[in-house]
Amino acid sequence: MDISAVQKRLLKKYNNAVSARFENECIVVSGMLDSWDDIIDACRMCVVPQKQPRTVHVVNNISLRGVQFPRMKTPPFFDNVLNGRTPDVLVIGAGISGASIARELTKWKLNVLLVDKEADVALHASGRNDGEVHPGVDLRKGSLKQHYVLRGNAMYERVCNELSVPFKRCGQYVGFFERAAFVPVLLYVLHRKYVCGVKDTKLISGKAFHNAEPYADARIKFAMYNPSAGCVCPYGLAVAYAENAVANGARVSLQTAVLGMEVADGIITSVVTNRGTVYPKIVINAAGAFADDVAEMAGDKFFSIHPRRGTNSILDKKSGKFINAITSWKALKNTAYTKGGGLLHTVHDNVLVGPDAVETYEKENFATTQESIDAVFARQSRISKNILKSAIITYFTGVRAATFEEDFIIERGRRTRNIIHCAGIQSPGLTTAPAVALDIEAMAVALLRENGNVVEKNESFNPRRKSIPVLREMSDEERNKKIQENPDYGIIVCRCEEVSKGEIIDALRSPLGVATVDAVKKRVRPGMGRCQGGFCMPLVAKIISEEKNMPLAAVRKSSADSVITFGSTKANAASYGEKNGGNDGCVASSDRVSFSDCAVSGTRQNDEATIG
Repeated sequence: MDISAVQKRLLKKYNNAVSARFENECIVVSGMLDSWDDIIDACRMCVVPQKQPRTVHVVNNISLRGVQFPRMKTPPFFDNVLNGRTPDVLVIGAGISGASIARELTKWKLNVLLVDKEADVALHASGRNDGEVHPGVDLRKGSLKQHYVLRGNAMYERVCNELSVPFKRCGQYVGFFERAAFVPVLLYVLHRKYVCGVKDTKLISGKAFHNAEPYADARIKFAMYNPSAGCVCPYGLAVAYAENAVANGARVSLQTAVLGMEVADGIITSVVTNRGTVYPKIVINAAGAFADDVAEMAGDKFFSIHPRRGTNSILDKKSGKFINAITSWKALKNTAYTKGGGLLHTVHDNVLVGPDAVETYEKENFATTQESIDAVFARQSRISKNILKSAIITYFTGVRAATFEEDFIIERGRRTRNIIHCAGIQSPGLTTAPAVALDIEAMAVALLRENGNVVEKNESFNPRRKSIPVLREMSDEERNKKIQENPDYGIIVCRCEEVSKGEIIDALRSPLGVATVDAVKKRVRPGMGRCQGGFCMPLVAKIISEEKNMPLAAVRKSSADSVITFGSTKANAASYGEKNGGNDGCVASSDRVSFSDCAVSGTRQNDEATIG
C-alpha cells in the first residue's frame, strides 16, 4: 500500500514528530506528541478509504510526552485454581460479547472456559451503557456495525424470551427544531430505508411525535422514527447469557487476569493467568478496551483501541412519565464519532440521560465528572424541560473500546492461527452481540475442525434460562402463593424496589451466584432505588454473609479492594461478632480474609462451573 499521502498529511501538521509506515498489513503510526487529542487526530488521519470489509487498520505507537500510560488493574492474589487446564476454547472477557459467545459455544460438546479479571461479569462497557437496542439508522452501509446491527436487532425477542430477560421495543425518535432540515432529513430517511436496509425508518409530523411524547418540547417540528429500536438491561442480559452458558456446561473463572501467552510457530500454546497456566486449543479475544493488549500478547496485533468515556445519569422513576421511548434531537451539524446521546425510558421505568463522548488514554478510569453531567444535561434537557438534575439518583461512566476505523473487528488471527478477535466492540455492540456470537461460534467450530478436532453437537443444550421471580411484578394472589412456598419472599429488604430476602438468596444460589453487594444489586435490584442502598445495603451484606458462611468483613461491595467494613465501632463488637459467626460485629481489617476464598461464586451444578 502506498501511504505517501498519509505521510504528507502528518508532515504538514506535525512536522517530523509523527511518522507512518505500512507493516504487516497495517499502518503503524509512531512518534511523540504533547496531547492525547493530537494522538487521536494523527491516527485518524492515517485511516485510508477501503472496500468493506476493511483489511488495513491503524496501530498507534505514538508516545504521550511526560505520561506513563496506566497498566491494567489485576486481582491482588495468585493461586493455581486453573493451572494445567486444557479447554477447547478459552474466551477472554466476560462482557456481553464474551458471555454470549460462551453460551453459543455450549451448543457443542466443547470444554469452554470464560475468564474475566473482575469479580463479576459485565463490569466494564457492557454494564456501563444505556441499554439501547439500536435500529441501525445512523451506521455506514457496508460496515460490520451496520451488517450486524440489523441481524442482532431482529433476534432480540427470541433471545430475551429464551433467557427470561425484560425487553421493550419502545421505538426511537429523533426530533428536529428546524423546518429547513425537512428536505435533507427526508433524503437521509429514504437512503437509510431503501439503500441501507433499515426498512422501518420514517418521518412523522410534529403532531404525531407529540402524541407519542406529550412532555417533549413543543417547538420540535418533525421527527425521524424507528419503531424497531428497543431497550434492555445490558448487565442483566450479560448475566443471563453467562448463567445459561454455565447451566450448559461452560466454566466461568472470575478474578482471572490474562497476563501473558506463549506462542510458537504461530500457535498459542499456553496462556498465563494469576490463577495458573492454561493450555487452550483456541482463544477468543473479547477483552473490550484491552483487546489490543491481548492481541499483542498473542503476537497478532494489527489494530489499536483508543478508549472513549461516556457518562450517563439515571433519574428517579417519578421522571419516567416524561419520556416514553428513546428520544433525542439533532441539528444538521454532523457528529462524526458519537450518536449524541439522548433520553431513554429504561426497562425498569427510570429515565437514563446521556451519554457524552470524551477521548481518554485511561482504559479503566470510570470516574464521573461534573463537567460531563453538565454537558449531557445542557444538551438533552432541550428535549423536555421536565428532565432535571434534581431527579438524578445515580450516575456512571463507561469506557468504549473504539478502533480508529470506528468499526468492529470480527476475524481470525492474521499471524497467530488459533485466535479469533471480537474487538472494537462499542455502540451498538449490545445490539449486535447475539448475531456476532453466532458467527464467532461458527468460526470457532470451523477452526477446531481444521486442526483435526472432532466437534459434535450438544444434544442436551437448553437455550432457556429460568429467571428469579420478581416480587414487585406479582399480583397479590401470586405474592401470597410465593410467600406460602418460601417465607423469605415475605421479608422485604429493599423498600424502594420492593426486593425480598427470597430474591436475594435465589440470586446467590443461581448458576453464577457472585457474592458481592453490587452483584446482588444488578441481579435483583436492592439498592437501585432513590436511596441507592442507604437502608438495604447492610441487610444485603448480612444475607450474603449468612448464605455464603463467610465473615461479614469478607463481604465486598464489588471487588477485592471495595471493603465495606473496616473496623469495630464498639470495644467488644469484634469479639461479639466472632462468637456469633462473624455476622454481628466487624472484623478489624480487610486483610484478615482472602476475597478469592470468600467470594466464591456459583452453585457447583457442573463441577466447579464457576470459579470465584
